[in-house]
Amino acid sequence: MRHPLASLALVAGAGLLAAGCAPLRSHQGYVVDSDLVNSVQPGVDNRASVQATLGKPTLTTAFGQGDWYYIARDSRNYGYQVPKVRDQITVQISFDQAGNVSAIRRGGVAQVASVSPYGKTTPTLGRQRGFFQDLFGNIGTVGAAGAGGPAGGGGGGAGRTRP
Repeated sequence: MRHPLASLALVAGAGLLAAGCAPLRSHQGYVVDSDLVNSVQPGVDNRASVQATLGKPTLTTAFGQGDWYYIARDSRNYGYQVPKVRDQITVQISFDQAGNVSAIRRGGVAQVASVSPYGKTTPTLGRQRGFFQDLFGNIGTVGAAGAGGPAGGGGGGAGRTRP
């Protein structure tokens, strides 16, 4: 009697462990409809027709002609790992001065940049200060000579005469 229950518990445990190793898949950004993206044509469409066809862009440029970007990204990871990009589609729509579509560019996963931060702190030039130096470092500097306050004599306050 114990043998079937033990094997059932073993199979159930193995199933739970295998479920923990299943990849987590996610989609971020624009949901690409190829027919709609292909219907936008340079020289034919303008900002209003592109927004009516494709919707609001994922992001826009702040300078220049105001390019619009539609970005879709599929990623996958296991457990608590950092997600890795599996596929990305970027559609860049450029406009001329009149607001008409001048160019459409498509990009893929090759445009994804991998940035590795340097350690846990940002290296800086100058003094290295610790927690207590930051916390107590200004004690005694307020109102000190040359500090620019009323007691410091460096501010040229009202009612003072110069020799």
